[in-house]
Amino acid sequence: MSIKIAIASGKGGTGKTTVSVNLYYFMQEYWSKNIQLVDCDVEEPNDIIFFPEAVKNTEDEVTHLIPEIDTNKCTFCRKCVEYCEFNAIVVIPPAKFAEVNASLCHSCGACSVACQDHAITEKPLLIGKVTRYSTGSGNGLLEGRLKIGSAMQTMVIRKLKKEPDIKNDIIIYDSPPGTSCPVVITVANADYIILVTEPTPFGLHDLKLTIDMLKAIDKPYGVIVNKAGLGNEEIYEFLEKENIELLGKIPYHKGYAAKYAIGGLLKNIPEKFKNYYIEIIDKLKNKLS
Repeated sequence: MSIKIAIASGKGGTGKTTVSVNLYYFMQEYWSKNIQLVDCDVEEPNDIIFFPEAVKNTEDEVTHLIPEIDTNKCTFCRKCVEYCEFNAIVVIPPAKFAEVNASLCHSCGACSVACQDHAITEKPLLIGKVTRYSTGSGNGLLEGRLKIGSAMQTMVIRKLKKEPDIKNDIIIYDSPPGTSCPVVITVANADYIILVTEPTPFGLHDLKLTIDMLKAIDKPYGVIVNKAGLGNEEIYEFLEKENIELLGKIPYHKGYAAKYAIGGLLKNIPEKFKNYYIEIIDKLKNKLS
């Protein structure tokens, strides 16, 4: 049984991806080589930039079924409109007009059940892709990438999370930022969630929102404070007051940030930063092994 760890943050730009790729990289040496990284930030997947020598192995399309209304059979009764919870269907009887808005449709099939005239069929619509990469170590990277213009993030994430190989000892999910449905889908089956934040008023505000979300779905979590040394001490006071585990602090460092910006962080990480991650990994091993 794989240990599933999700890396999340209520606020974008806190360093969630930095933590995800570094944990994946160093866990191979200090925990298990059977580890896979899954980039669930399907609107803006960027884990791959840290693996310039990665090789693409497979690429699968993700589709969902969209209803198509045959106006030659349709009686324009509007039952499909009444059944649709997502307001994805427009039917104007006087104009004999019937159309499905693919960007709103969630492929629930309710309209097909409602239609008694056999006027509705379903056709696949491309909404994204799932790509598997070899990274030269571990079990590689799985990436979900949403088609530009699509709003079906959760469908791509669901497909993505079905792909990891059962031989993985550890799976790391790099989740989207925020607290909305894509994040909930990403962390839903995780054994533990690492929340990455920064010691700023915005970082604390969004951390609280994410913690409220995790409490609602009853998930265990701990916190990593990235860019430590900036901002103020309020975030540490909050963690102590709420008895929330601080897994580690990663100081702000201009050189570290510069290497991140060009995707050259992993093999060239300063030794002291490597040690920060090793300490975090030791805590996770004691907690989850």
